[in-house]
Amino acid sequence: MIRRQAIVLLALVGLLVATYLWLYKIGVLGELKCGTGSCEYVQTSPYAEVLRIPVAFIGVVGYVVLFLVGLAGLQPKFQENRRVTTLLAVLATVGFGFTLYLTAIELFVLHAICRWCVGSAVIMTAIWALALAGVIRAPSAAAPPH
Repeated sequence: MIRRQAIVLLALVGLLVATYLWLYKIGVLGELKCGTGSCEYVQTSPYAEVLRIPVAFIGVVGYVVLFLVGLAGLQPKFQENRRVTTLLAVLATVGFGFTLYLTAIELFVLHAICRWCVGSAVIMTAIWALALAGVIRAPSAAAPPH
């Protein structure tokens, strides 16, 4: 239960970060507050879109889905549901994989680091670790209670 609560909280924070980057990408914000200048370079690069969809918007959708599934998993009737645990792990693994890809682009192609992207990567990595821990430590139906 505590892992799901942490996932919900982290997904909410990730949603805020992704929304900030998406609002910049679509022109609602004039400049990113980054401190290094690399954030705007990364966000305006050709790699900031996938099939003409802003990567930040993909992040918004991903964090919303993680938030909603995690929140649903906190409801009493789903607290012991192994399918919710597995779904969170699958979604988090997809998000973590996408994060690894984007981080590799920043490091090895663009040679620039966006602090907001690093923050999102840390959040997604934490969500992934918590979700995997939930799968590994989730009690099976046959296990006797301690």
